[in-house]
Amino acid sequence: MAHDHAGDHGHEEAGHGHSHGPGHSHAGPGTDRWRIATAFGITTALFVVQLVGALWTGSLALLFDTAHVLTDAGGLLLALVAAHLSLRPPTARRTWGWRRAEIVAAALQAGVLLAVGLFVLVEGVRRFIEPEPVASAEMVVFGILGLAGNIIAMVVLFGGRRSSLNLRAAMLEVLNDALGSVAVIVAAVVITLTGWVQADAVVALLIGLLIVPRTLRLLGESLSVLMESAPPGLDLQDVRGHILELPHVVGIHDLHASRISSDLPVLTAHVVLEDEYFYSGGSAEALGRIQRCVAEHFPVSVQHSTIQLEPADHVEPEVCSPHDHRGTQDHRGTHDH
Repeated sequence: MAHDHAGDHGHEEAGHGHSHGPGHSHAGPGTDRWRIATAFGITTALFVVQLVGALWTGSLALLFDTAHVLTDAGGLLLALVAAHLSLRPPTARRTWGWRRAEIVAAALQAGVLLAVGLFVLVEGVRRFIEPEPVASAEMVVFGILGLAGNIIAMVVLFGGRRSSLNLRAAMLEVLNDALGSVAVIVAAVVITLTGWVQADAVVALLIGLLIVPRTLRLLGESLSVLMESAPPGLDLQDVRGHILELPHVVGIHDLHASRISSDLPVLTAHVVLEDEYFYSGGSAEALGRIQRCVAEHFPVSVQHSTIQLEPADHVEPEVCSPHDHRGTQDHRGTHDH
């Protein structure tokens, strides 16, 4: 007996909220679009301002911070598109809609940020060895402008930072920008007070070091979702143990858990029941008991746990290969003639 609640409740994927068990609730997909759109507008304006400043001052740190802002603007645009796509309802072909678009966007953002960070590290070493003069006073002005803009964008994004990987990626990019602006200001002050021009290259290297580790973590988490790894905090052995403790359950196999998006974990399992209990009509009761158990102890809602119930004497049917099937059809066709 198979029971798939995901199909029965497909209408909930069109943006309606749902419970994910104790302590695990999220806003619906796409509800933070306005946050991302506002941050995108601020970041785009910052890019223009800092590009003028980098060309004016000749600062490597400010130039790289500007490049970082450009990648952030592109990343926020991806995040905005993904948040919009996530609102599209499921179809017969895309049964989960576009919920995974935010994961793809987060992975793309992480990839671009990683490339920029590595480039900053290489060029920073070169500029440290071969320093070039910079306009330190102007660096301070543009650094302060960049920091002010980033703080505003961070305030906008902060309230929704836990909603999805997509929004976390956006928050991370703006935070890195803010740290980069602080570093630019520090470099400008050091150069003005001491005349040590290499401070510009040192700060550029620090910006690169800020980008790379955080980006690797984000990329790893995004790829974990795309590779359909078990959600963080969900131990499948623990799930197995809870289900096996339920009455009349004698076995469990093909237990899988993954995430469609950062806020949508799903679980599937084949649960084996005692023969007598199964054939006496206890399957419906067992199904409800199992799904309630999963929802109460783990971050998986009843709607997104799919349980197939089987008697202990169940034997998996043999499936004909396409080649065998075609052969049967050909044989019948020859016989009809």
